[in-house]
Amino acid sequence: MKYGGLVIEKKEYVLLKRFMNLTGYYKDKTLRKSVEKLVGELESAQIRDEAEMPEDVIRFNSTVSIVSETGWRKKFKLVVPTESDVNSNKISILTPMGAAVIGYAQGDTLVWDFPAGEQRMVIEEVDQEHKYINLDII
Repeated sequence: MKYGGLVIEKKEYVLLKRFMNLTGYYKDKTLRKSVEKLVGELESAQIRDEAEMPEDVIRFNSTVSIVSETGWRKKFKLVVPTESDVNSNKISILTPMGAAVIGYAQGDTLVWDFPAGEQRMVIEEVDQEHKYINLDII
């Protein structure tokens, strides 16, 4: 990993922890497994102030381009659950893909267990919208 672990902005970290507390109610085994893995990664994440956040780290409202080792490509925006819209390529943090990429940086390779099986992916590009998150959405 480019920065030695996940990099998360402080306010977004608080929001992620709130989301993680809610996921205990999800019955979807794959989602629960993804969230549990993310919770484990958050324990060793670098938590930074907004001014210290690298531009190439995936966070809420980032537009992300990834490619898998099997050749499929995907471009999407990582959003809070209430803004999720698959038809507009807006992927919720509470999906296996969303949980997989948050905190990783452009150029990082990651392995994640999806419904179709384990996938190795490379993060090709990360673009920031600089839209701030409302911590009161939960």
